[in-house]
Amino acid sequence: MLRIRGTIGELPVDLTLELDDADWARLGTQLQTAAPASVEPVAAPSPVSQDNHQWQAAQDLLCKAGQLTGLQLSDQLEQLTGSAAAGKRLLVRLRHSVKVKVTSGGDTPLYQWVG
Repeated sequence: MLRIRGTIGELPVDLTLELDDADWARLGTQLQTAAPASVEPVAAPSPVSQDNHQWQAAQDLLCKAGQLTGLQLSDQLEQLTGSAAAGKRLLVRLRHSVKVKVTSGGDTPLYQWVG
């Protein structure tokens, strides 16, 4: 069984695929025959410039503040982007950035810029 969960846009996705041993074997065979002999690096598509500007602005915001609670940062990112969803995406991106340290701060995490 293979379970895929996530979202497409704002729509939640929860998909379960049930494969028996024969299905897994066929899938494995297809993956082996479909794999190219040599893999050449493919240039990643460049992100949309507005996303880059918002990402840079989000980093600058936390850098200037030094540290913010998750609630404060979330509110400021929502104001920055004009959208709660876009603000949350930036918050998650900051959480996983090597330039940001996230610690437990009671009710809400504390985001600290470590550059």
